[in-house]
Amino acid sequence: QLQLVESGGGLVQPGGSLRLSCTASGFSLDDYAIGWFRRAPGEEREGVSCIKLSDESTYYADSVNGRFTIFRDSAKNTVYLQMNSLTPEDTALYYCAADTIVTVKAMCVVGTHHQDYEYEYWGRGTQVTVSS
Repeated sequence: QLQLVESGGGLVQPGGSLRLSCTASGFSLDDYAIGWFRRAPGEEREGVSCIKLSDESTYYADSVNGRFTIFRDSAKNTVYLQMNSLTPEDTALYYCAADTIVTVKAMCVVGTHHQDYEYEYWGRGTQVTVSS
């Protein structure tokens, strides 16, 4: 079965950190661009960070640049999102997607500006709540 599974979400205090994982089964991530997206209640989907595994190029939304880091472990067929200095505004359902889209920036931007865009693979998401 071809799927993406996220994990690592939870409740964290402002200023804290979390590391999210996106693991693929049934296919290799090496040929894909991988993106982390989030959707807060009442808000639109936002592409926060993306990585293209063929050249390991990365992209970060302005809202997370300098706080979040995306990286991969090829042996585990997993992409991670390290989130530091979390704020309540980071509270959202986070999910990952995989696509053979051409550029890493497009991976994040297309899904943000076109809310109905369907990536090839989606995970079900992991909830991140930042609250004191």
